[in-house]
Amino acid sequence: MSDNNDAMSKLNDLKKTVFYELLNVMGRVFVIVRFSDDVEVGTRGFLQAEKENGLVLVFNSKMNFTWSEDGLISAKLVFGTKTEQCLIPVEHIIAVYSPELQTQFVTTYTMEAGAAATEAAAIPPQSQIQEAPDANDAASAESDNKILKGDFTKKKKK
Repeated sequence: MSDNNDAMSKLNDLKKTVFYELLNVMGRVFVIVRFSDDVEVGTRGFLQAEKENGLVLVFNSKMNFTWSEDGLISAKLVFGTKTEQCLIPVEHIIAVYSPELQTQFVTTYTMEAGAAATEAAAIPPQSQIQEAPDANDAASAESDNKILKGDFTKKKKK
């Protein structure tokens, strides 16, 4: 169990590093958060499709958010026209990416599985992401069809 805790801790540190590096390079970063009772999305919560595929959130360098030492992101995010207080434990972030850089870091490692899970959320194309109405806030992809599902465990045949 100690090895799993150590691996999870190192993975969470890596997520934070990738997040801030992409934020520093491009000024914004996208994350996909998997559904969990530990994740708080104000009164909005997760839509049914987001419970299955994950919730896409956008952070930019002008936003006021915190990433605490214990791995909790706290931010006020905009969904449509409503601002929600969000608390996102880093262990529920399954992807960190930048469409502009065509770069993504995706993980499905969980303590419960002790290894990679069988499914992951795919990164939506840039054309399917909607920005927040205010550039200083983050937005989620609002439509159920804006989040794709893929299986990254299969190897390509040559």
